[in-house]
Amino acid sequence: MTNSCDVIIAGGGVVGSSIAYNLMADGFTGRVVVFERDPVYEHASTPRSAGGIRQVFSTEVNVRMSQYGLEVFQRFEEDMAVGGEAARIDFKRRGYLFLLNDRMLAAMGNQLTLLRRLGVRVEVLTPQETKSLIPELRVDDLAASVYSPDDGYMDPYSVMQAYVRKAKSLGVEYVRGQVAALMRDEQGRMAGVRLESGEVWRAPVVVNACGAWSGDLSRTIGVDLPVAPLPQQVFCFDPGDPVQTPLPLTVDVSGVYFRHEGRKVIAGRGEVGAFRYDFGWQKATFEQKIWPSLAERSPNFERLKLERGWAGLYDYNPVDHNGIVDGYDDIPGYYVATGFSGHGLQHAPAAGKAVSELIRLGRLETLDVSALSPERFRVGQLVVEDAII
Repeated sequence: MTNSCDVIIAGGGVVGSSIAYNLMADGFTGRVVVFERDPVYEHASTPRSAGGIRQVFSTEVNVRMSQYGLEVFQRFEEDMAVGGEAARIDFKRRGYLFLLNDRMLAAMGNQLTLLRRLGVRVEVLTPQETKSLIPELRVDDLAASVYSPDDGYMDPYSVMQAYVRKAKSLGVEYVRGQVAALMRDEQGRMAGVRLESGEVWRAPVVVNACGAWSGDLSRTIGVDLPVAPLPQQVFCFDPGDPVQTPLPLTVDVSGVYFRHEGRKVIAGRGEVGAFRYDFGWQKATFEQKIWPSLAERSPNFERLKLERGWAGLYDYNPVDHNGIVDGYDDIPGYYVATGFSGHGLQHAPAAGKAVSELIRLGRLETLDVSALSPERFRVGQLVVEDAII
């Protein structure tokens, strides 16, 4: 009986741990075991991310998931307290700022209509208004900017660890081990997992929350889950000439983003390239693809000093760039929460709540994320997300 439980969650990062936390916080009384291959989270995607949360998406489901996430993160430090110690996540609501040329501004018309219909505070700023927001910027090439003041960024590692600590305090067990394969019984239902060590754990419910590894894991039971590992690099630098204005997470016309990290600045650029498990970062990438755009955008970045860099993996969904959250009707007990393509941190609260309800109740109550079901790939009802950073 030692290796039997009620729910197995493969992957103990921010999404898997949010699911575990929500299950217990919502009153689930069974035994929940989370398997994490990397207990110090050295290669976990969350702590290697930029830590942002934004409502500026092109699909309604992503906007609503971010709205839910913002509500959660506003009270997160108190709700995730353990033993009277608050969960410090350094959440700074400095907004998101998208710098736009004429073509980009015209293309955002429908998106702005959607955002306003859903109650998102979003402002279209003239170039001069943009410069008033951040005086250090060059704005002569801009048509406008879009600013969402309620958005912001946080320390992603602290968010993930807070979910882990809180889940453990509620009775969730974390086991060190890599899930090598999923298992089904003779009727096709989920039966458990086999670890890389050969050890077998039994459970009627298994959640695949392995992020960039989730596609590989799903294929062990013959299920094609469209998720692949996409490396992304992030860089931290000393601007030399400090930017005095607290920066929103700013996305340049070039696609380069930057924000404050204490007194330093971090920057990166979403890249779509070869799918691979690669945690290497290259100084040349910064010098050739990031720095020129930064220097063009602000004289404060012309003489910066690169201090460090790192790389993490998007659990990238190449089909429609949206998360995949639901169970499988033809495989009872199999649930997935993956494929977020770079917005897993911000959508972890909503994904955790949704999977908790699907497991406990068999239906969604708090938030309708049914558009993200893997069934959409079979029937061709894709929900294409254009706003990928």
